[in-house]
Amino acid sequence: MNLYRLLQRRAANGQPVRVGLIGAGKFGSMFLSQVPTTPGLEVAAIADLSPDRARQACRNVGWTEEHIAATRFIDDAGAMIAFPEVEVVVEATGHAPAGIAHARRAIREGKHIVMVNVEADVLAGPLLAKEAEAAGVVYSLAYGDQPALIAELVDWARSCGFPVIAAGKGTKYRPEYHASTPDTVWGYYGLTPEQAKIGGMNPQMFNSFLDGTKSGIEMAAVANASGLTPAPDGLVFPPVGTHEMAEMLRPGNAGTLHHSGQVEVISSIHRDGSPVKNDLRWGVFVVFEAPNDYAARCFQEYGVVTDSSGRVSALYRPFHLIGLELNVSILSAALCKEPTGTPTGFRGDVVSTAKRDLKAGEMLDGEGGACVWGKLRTAADSLRLGGLPIGLANRVPLIRDVAAGQPVTWDDVRIDTADSAYQYRRAMEAAFPA
Repeated sequence: MNLYRLLQRRAANGQPVRVGLIGAGKFGSMFLSQVPTTPGLEVAAIADLSPDRARQACRNVGWTEEHIAATRFIDDAGAMIAFPEVEVVVEATGHAPAGIAHARRAIREGKHIVMVNVEADVLAGPLLAKEAEAAGVVYSLAYGDQPALIAELVDWARSCGFPVIAAGKGTKYRPEYHASTPDTVWGYYGLTPEQAKIGGMNPQMFNSFLDGTKSGIEMAAVANASGLTPAPDGLVFPPVGTHEMAEMLRPGNAGTLHHSGQVEVISSIHRDGSPVKNDLRWGVFVVFEAPNDYAARCFQEYGVVTDSSGRVSALYRPFHLIGLELNVSILSAALCKEPTGTPTGFRGDVVSTAKRDLKAGEMLDGEGGACVWGKLRTAADSLRLGGLPIGLANRVPLIRDVAAGQPVTWDDVRIDTADSAYQYRRAMEAAFPA
């Protein structure tokens, strides 16, 4: 990689890479903490619903008052995107409809867009990437978050000539988590509501991490960026340690994988709650195969850990640092005109699935809420059943009952068809028939 060398050249020429950040929450704050120690990278402007809160976020991560004074703070993201000094836009709101609007505005303004907002990417990323390519700008997944890191591992394996069997990440999983709500979530984390409040932790956000929704969203992003595909019934969450990945993450081995070329999430605990040895809770992985006997012999000669056949191995990264690593995406876009992962097709989708028996007249409360969780499905299956994307399941009334465990469909809700996010999603479906 040559990013730092290229950045030094820009800095020496007095042409720093200038960023416009939308959303100064946790991810944004972690990115902001790295800016003062990255010569040649500047944050020209920050857009947040509360500019004062964004200024305080900068103070919290160690910015000086002089640095803060030299940065523009604004509550209008659209206006910030249009600032001429902004070269790369970072979308870090987590709100899917807003993310689509911001990305499209950035593309129209000729700005590269780094989409931290994976919810928006899964809702309509393939069409956003197509628009960006036509406009000559980069649309990129966010390095540091798991989808981009997984895409990097897949790219490494394929570039070396290794067929990819599976790729994904680790998490903590038990089937009962799918029914978790913001009212029950802290018990699963071993926290009291008071402790969570002191820590500034949002119960609905953390519930989306627990109930399987975030895992589904991230693996849909990986599928759409890599060409890997989900299993027909979604994620299995097998309990697998790093020492077992090569042996267990294969098709036909105790049913762990449905097919070769699959996205999957592995659990750090067994179904009874006991810990998995050598778990990968915070990390990412790729499982790959020696394409010939000579490569398999090289695996043995160089101490590569393989399955019993000697041909399958796994490479993993034990952690991800989200916003602390975001510079890689920003610099790759600005200096190399390359994304750190980008959608190339519509292969995976995340469909709203009832957590309990839902009744007509109830109002869905979105990702991490009390009504639905997001289940990973193949795009073809989602389109066939007319599944309601999790990114559009907030503040939407049901017009029909939906039984627990069943997908919520477009026909089950009353949705505003004039809404721009709805229309763009439908346009994406038409542009990428699965």
